[in-house]
Amino acid sequence: MVSLAPMPDERLHIGGDVHAAMVAHARVGEPLEACGLFAGPLGDQADGPLADRFFPMRNAAESRKRYLLDGREQLDVERIVDQAGAVLVGVMHSHPHTQAYPSPTDVADAAHCDPFGTWVFIIVSLEYPDPVLRAFRILDGDITEVEVVVEDGSGSG
Repeated sequence: MVSLAPMPDERLHIGGDVHAAMVAHARVGEPLEACGLFAGPLGDQADGPLADRFFPMRNAAESRKRYLLDGREQLDVERIVDQAGAVLVGVMHSHPHTQAYPSPTDVADAAHCDPFGTWVFIIVSLEYPDPVLRAFRILDGDITEVEVVVEDGSGSG
């Protein structure tokens, strides 16, 4: 069963390879924001979703302060995820020069692309030499941080 609402003390389990791929994609995208989708098996772990696949995507906004998923790429990713019997868990984007926390633009965008709060939003901050990855649920303007647990192994799209 796919969870539609955040659980208390929810955790996002993320494969180590997926974590590394997200950080690498953020660095390659500099100075623009980088973005992508991530997926996992249908159904949650006991305490939250698992992300074991990452799909780096082009930032169609080509901006330092905003990201926009390319619609054609998104449809391709959704098809791959469906064919694998998996589910989209959420979207990742980077903040090249600011902290790993949703901006007002991120909150507004979440209301449009995820009106029911089913996705987890990962932000990779490159503000400091050591990147910081944090995850959030965003629903009706409310931001709830989700603990990230990096697991050994995994794969990427």
